[in-house]
Amino acid sequence: MIHRENIYHQIVRSRQQNRKLLAILLDPDKQKVDELGECMDNIHHQPVDLLLVGGSKVENGRTEALVRKIKEISSLPVVLFPGDFTQITPEADALLFLNLLSGRNAEYLINQQVKAVPKLQDSGLEIISTAYILVDGGVSTSVQKVSNTEPLLLEDMEKIIHTAVAGMYMGHKLVYLEAGSGAKNPVPGNLISSLKAKIDIPIIVGGGIRNNEQLALAFESGADMVVIGTALEQNPAILHQILKNEHFH
Repeated sequence: MIHRENIYHQIVRSRQQNRKLLAILLDPDKQKVDELGECMDNIHHQPVDLLLVGGSKVENGRTEALVRKIKEISSLPVVLFPGDFTQITPEADALLFLNLLSGRNAEYLINQQVKAVPKLQDSGLEIISTAYILVDGGVSTSVQKVSNTEPLLLEDMEKIIHTAVAGMYMGHKLVYLEAGSGAKNPVPGNLISSLKAKIDIPIIVGGGIRNNEQLALAFESGADMVVIGTALEQNPAILHQILKNEHFH
């Protein structure tokens, strides 16, 4: 498990030790606070390192309520994965400060980030600058609709890699390859391995991972952290399958 103190340094250390990390994404718009206990019981029995909290579109106050409840019943660190600046709450431990580099909508390249500043100053949150790259997962995703951007096509792998490397050059501390919530296809292994060879910052991979084989492929290809969200909502037993994964032993 990752401890709350300096989460980013622990992600880097895990990468150096080739220890793979597993994160669970909880969407405040889908996860009911009064049903959280059962969900967390399931998570606590599995090799989960941290919780991401956020969604493309979340009603005001829901993120804060969910984070507060998590804090009451869990010692896992909580990292915000906000769809917009309204989802920021100081009750979490850290925040992925996202730049949607795959799109060209200024709202998600700089405007949302500027709007976030008053909420972040003096919040106590650890802020982790993240190059967020949406790739085609075979379906139209909520990220795509809300951000009004198109995902990068897998056929143009060079563009995806150049976008990620540009993010690293700009000073981002993480690269998040996202196939999107409910993606039909996860981020392919050859893209992960090709990117791994070009950057020296941790790679997070999320979207479309529904079984142990897909999880193993992401790790073996070079993902430092894998995020599971929709699959857990649809099939809580998926976490039990993850225990079979050799990367966690």
